[in-house]
Order: sequence, then structure tokens, then C-alpha cells
Amino acid sequence: MIKLYYSPGTACLAPHFLLEEFGLKYELVLIDTSKQEHHQESYLKLNPLGKIPLLIDHGFTLTESAAICLHLSDKYAAQQAPQFVLAQASEQRAQVYKWMLYLSNTLQAELVSYFYPERLLAAPELAQKVKESAEQRVAPMLNYIDQQLAQAGDPYLLGKQISIADFYLFMLGRWTRGMQKPARSYPRLGTFMQTMFERPSIQAAFKQEGLQAPYF
Repeated sequence: MIKLYYSPGTACLAPHFLLEEFGLKYELVLIDTSKQEHHQESYLKLNPLGKIPLLIDHGFTLTESAAICLHLSDKYAAQQAPQFVLAQASEQRAQVYKWMLYLSNTLQAELVSYFYPERLLAAPELAQKVKESAEQRVAPMLNYIDQQLAQAGDPYLLGKQISIADFYLFMLGRWTRGMQKPARSYPRLGTFMQTMFERPSIQAAFKQEGLQAPYF
């Protein structure tokens, strides 16, 4: 049995997309962060860090959204979604690793600063400045991704080859929807966001998590 512990619209989305995309049977377990359920003893026994998402795959426990995506692809893509399988030591596989690390370590880190500036501060009155600064740093990152999509030849990060990195990018692109220049406003990235949004797996995950428009 596969279980995904999630909070709607958070970093749980990318693994949720892939569970749907791969057609896997799984159970969603809602963790209400507004009630601090991620800090309750029952959850901390599963994940001592008190973070979300958490995947339990037939008794194997895994945290970190990017790691969960890589695991799901490695374990299930060959049988469930062979179009995602990339040859070992291939340039395409290396590109997926690059994108997963760039997205999770660089873009996501700035987005966390944007949404949770108080985590970086001892002085709450500076939170707005931290948020504005994070948004300024996100803009060139989105521009870089937009250019890379153009170079790849569309519609995905690897051109015609879809990968797990596309689902991760869509999740992070969605998080920019309230910014002055969101992902959807860039020419290639905007088309990418619409293309990904139309996938049944993403539609299903949005519905299950109760997410409302604007979706991205």
C-alpha cells in the first residue's frame, strides 16, 4: 500500500501528480498544518522533522518531495509509464537530475523565502522586505527556465520528452501565481504551464486536494 501524507497545494503536489500520472493505487492522508498536526506525536513518529510530504511505499518511508518523485519514477515508471524511462548514464537522465536539483535547491528555496519570510528573521517588521527581495530573485530564475524551454524546442524541459522534472516545475510555477510577474506571464513558460495543467493527472490531483482557481 502506498500512502502520501499531504497538505493541499504544498510540496506534496509533485508526488501527487506522479501517483496519478503513473496510475498507482494509493491513499491520501491529510495533515492539517493549521492545527499543527505535522507536529503531533503520531506524525513525528513517522517523520521526526515534522515536514510534509511523507510517502510510505509498502513499509518504506521517504521524505523530501524531489526524492519522492525520483523514487516513484525509478520504481514504477518502467511498468506504469514507460515514456518516462530514460537510459542509465544518458544525457537526458543527467538533465533530469540537473533540473530536479535546480528546482528544489534554487527556485524552491527562494519561493520558501517568499512565502515564509518570518523564518529568516528575528525582526518581523522586515518580513515584507524579505518577501520583495525573494520575488526579485525569482524573476531571473523564471526567465532562465523560459529560455531553456525555448532552447529545448518545447513543450517540456527536455523538448518532446516529458519527465518528472516537468511536474516539479509546474508545482513551483503554480506557487508564483500571486507574484507581479508569475510563471504564466512568460511566453514559453506560460505555454508550458497551460500544457501541463491540461493533463488528467494534474486535474485529478487538484480536485482531490480541493484546490481552486486561479490554478497557476
